[in-house]
Amino acid sequence: MNFEDLRVRVFTSLSSPSRLVLLALIAVGGAALFWGKGLVGFADGQSVRKEQTASIETGRPLSANADPRVVDLSDKQAGSLKIGPVAWREFALVKTAVGTIDFNEHLLVQVFSQYQGKILKAFYNIGDEVQAGNVLFTIDSPDLLAAESTLLASAGVLELQKRVLARALNLLKSGGSAQKDVDQATSDQQTAEGNFKAAKDAVRIFGKAEAEVEQILGDRKLDSTLVVPSPISGRIVARNAAPGFLTQPGVAPAPYTVADLSTMWMLANVIETDAPAYKLGQEVEVRVPAYPDKVFKGHVTALGAMIDPNTHRQLVRSEIDDPEHLLRSGMLASFVIRVGDPVRSLAVPAEGVVREGDGTMTVWSTKDSRRFTKRTVKTGLQQDGWTQILEGLSPDETVVTDGAVFLSNKLALGEAG
Repeated sequence: MNFEDLRVRVFTSLSSPSRLVLLALIAVGGAALFWGKGLVGFADGQSVRKEQTASIETGRPLSANADPRVVDLSDKQAGSLKIGPVAWREFALVKTAVGTIDFNEHLLVQVFSQYQGKILKAFYNIGDEVQAGNVLFTIDSPDLLAAESTLLASAGVLELQKRVLARALNLLKSGGSAQKDVDQATSDQQTAEGNFKAAKDAVRIFGKAEAEVEQILGDRKLDSTLVVPSPISGRIVARNAAPGFLTQPGVAPAPYTVADLSTMWMLANVIETDAPAYKLGQEVEVRVPAYPDKVFKGHVTALGAMIDPNTHRQLVRSEIDDPEHLLRSGMLASFVIRVGDPVRSLAVPAEGVVREGDGTMTVWSTKDSRRFTKRTVKTGLQQDGWTQILEGLSPDETVVTDGAVFLSNKLALGEAG
């Protein structure tokens, strides 16, 4: 049984009054449907006519634009935007990276005593400036004591041999001795002189001046105090020296560490794909958060010989001039290295470029400062508040230079935005 047969059977099964009621309801429903369609059509017609009238009066296009990327603004809204022509600018070809400041290890010296001993006194603290030759600490050196003892002993032996030789010569003149005795005394005196000179040199090795050596010989008094001077001028950056501390040559920790801070190192790890762009001698501009308005100059001095297999980065080391001694080891820093000649390209202010939700970059162009069209562009470098435009704009176009985000939001929200 189809639907039509079912409808007829249901209708014939109704009583006469029921049939009349059903027919009346159908008639009323049809009339209401017809009236509603007519009313909706009338309202749509009125809306269209009103919009057409407004368009003719204001000279603006209908809101139902054929291009959904166009936004029309009132005079008040347009006045809040800044517009300007697309400009030509030069963009430097640079690479940037972050790293840390460290001491220039070529000018960093760990100061040890050349001989073991117990520290008697330490004269400088961390942060103190020292000059080459300033005494950093003194030690009680048993080696120096032994050398001075040998010196005094050799001096005594030499004095004795001189007297023996003098007696032998006198006896030879009076016939009281043979020539062989004089020869033997002469040989012994020469040997004593050699031992004495060697003993003096041994004491000088410990840093004793000639006047100090002569004082030891004159007073015949031992002085085991060994002074340890700074080999360079710089700043004390580490101290482990303290009275009673036993120090040995080359055994860490060093009693003092002195750094020449006229230059510092910046150590950066650059990404693998940028590694070919770096060359020795390239000029570097370094900034640190502690001095945001100051630029430190330097140059690349070393490139890593390998790429780290875990991070896929290469070490780039730069030597930075720091005549004012402002930089500190461990500071975070960023550098800029020019890797090529500047390029000339179209550009717009950074405030005129909008990153859309899908990741595309857009700008807004206009011809009359009232109607604005969204343009998708390809951007490049960003420098000094300007964005390089690689594709999507022509040199003679006028674009929004400030307030582009407002237009993008208005387009996304519709006329209500």
